[in-house]
Amino acid sequence: MQCLRLILAAVVVAAFCSQTAAPLSTPSPKISRFGEVDRRSVLSSFGTSGAAASLGLVGGTEGAAAVPQAVGGARVPLSGTTGPKDGFPLASFGLQIYDDNTAYKLTLLALEAGYRNFFASVLAGNQKGFAKAIKACGIPRDELYICGTVLSNRARGEDAAYKKTKLGCDENLEAMAVGDIGKLDMIMLDYPGPDEESIRGQWRAFEKMRAEGTVDSLAVSNFSPTQLDAILSMPDVTKPTVNQLPFSLAYHPPGMIKYNEERGILVQSWSPLSRVVTNQSFRPVLASIGSNYGKSAAQVGLRWIVQNGAAFSTQTKKKEHFVEDINIFDFSLTKEEMDQLSRLAG
Repeated sequence: MQCLRLILAAVVVAAFCSQTAAPLSTPSPKISRFGEVDRRSVLSSFGTSGAAASLGLVGGTEGAAAVPQAVGGARVPLSGTTGPKDGFPLASFGLQIYDDNTAYKLTLLALEAGYRNFFASVLAGNQKGFAKAIKACGIPRDELYICGTVLSNRARGEDAAYKKTKLGCDENLEAMAVGDIGKLDMIMLDYPGPDEESIRGQWRAFEKMRAEGTVDSLAVSNFSPTQLDAILSMPDVTKPTVNQLPFSLAYHPPGMIKYNEERGILVQSWSPLSRVVTNQSFRPVLASIGSNYGKSAAQVGLRWIVQNGAAFSTQTKKKEHFVEDINIFDFSLTKEEMDQLSRLAG
């Protein structure tokens, strides 16, 4: 599978405990399904660990439990949303860098496998192919959750960041219109701006888009506590609902879930299986635990994410992997298994 190669990005390395002004941009790209991580130097310092109790996703002591699974898997409410959706599907398909025809085919495969949540990043360059598949699939629009993204992290200053982000919002709507998608469920900042003033400009543009009725929920990616607070300190602000981060069994700094949870924000992993399934130390443990439930190593790795209180966005080109990755909501890991897995990263 082709690795996702993103040309431009800005990532913040912030000290959670100090909550002082964060050092702001360093370049860094995204990732592929299993192997090489191109965007790994993200948010290196956090506070104490969090949990999934508020989502009802913490494993019990008896192992597997039969849980009815809706199409698209389990869903959770997002704080502050106003749309008619019945919750945010924890499993999503995140399109990677390939042409529109490939995006069209893979989107239909994902829909057939049961996915109803889609992360269509502007960075992938194939939003039109995705939108055409949504139009062709025949599934009612109100059963789907669609997220677009804006890249405006290099615009410095509030006005410049506002204009660049507003342009990005308009470009999302233009691309999605090819599939008769007139409103998005979510719009996400791919990266934070270089300073707090720029972040406020980015967020003002998002709030304008929401006020115009073309998006319901606003989200961020790769935001540290300090950068989130740059938004939350704005008067009468619309809070971010999701923060997309590289959370996985191989990379889960203490406090990554907690600092978002404390602000009412759901973490969504953009690298759920990176350095996990291919890791020779991890794989035997994952496979052994999975054998208790008839599940694969990858499914155990994804279930660990969900039971820690996060969602995930998977990437694949194979139908069997689409099916495998979404079928993780019919079993539950025990506390002992969760703890064992958490210790693997050292």
